[in-house]
Amino acid sequence: MKRDSLYVIGKSLALTFFRIFMPYRIYNQEHMPQSGRVIICSNHLSFKDPVLLAEVAGKRQIRFMAKSELFHNKLVSFFFNHAGVFAVRRGKGDSAAINLAQELLQKEQVVGIFLEGTRSKDGEFQQPKAGAVMLAHSSQAPILPVCITGRKGIFPKLFHRVDIVCGPLIQPEQLGIEKGSGKEYRQASRLVMSKIAELRDCGQTPKKLEGDVTS
Repeated sequence: MKRDSLYVIGKSLALTFFRIFMPYRIYNQEHMPQSGRVIICSNHLSFKDPVLLAEVAGKRQIRFMAKSELFHNKLVSFFFNHAGVFAVRRGKGDSAAINLAQELLQKEQVVGIFLEGTRSKDGEFQQPKAGAVMLAHSSQAPILPVCITGRKGIFPKLFHRVDIVCGPLIQPEQLGIEKGSGKEYRQASRLVMSKIAELRDCGQTPKKLEGDVTS
């Protein structure tokens, strides 16, 4: 699938900045599929997170689901609309956004969702939302869990290295969703959140993990 030109340009410029002022290292990038539908689920710490996840995806473009409030700014809205980002109204059961995400996955694309729905101010994990697991179940798409964290668990700061740790794919059948009940969705979202938490623990260990890419 051809990538949007503004996505490619924005990613390249942002990564150049990060390499200088906020170096990063990606671990276990081989877990990222090079083809087929997939949902990237990550924790959310700052504005840089989408760019770092875009680096995880390599040559594939992530179609990010972002809160509709961000589209109120005309300049931001222009950039998002030309970079493959689409809006979702949080807490309102936005069927249009869900339908679009399902359509993208049916076309074997990559959808990016921040599991907590908003940024963490202190680096601690927040209550996960159920949207990602609902989408994974309905589209039968695997989830790639990713954890973004400062070195040794410290909240990322300027000139301090950021670790991006990828985990093994979580297949739809592993989510334990059979009836599609609210309880099942909540349990599944907590499962994904626990996998992300485990990855942060991996990022805090001093030893080199298998399949890491240094930047």
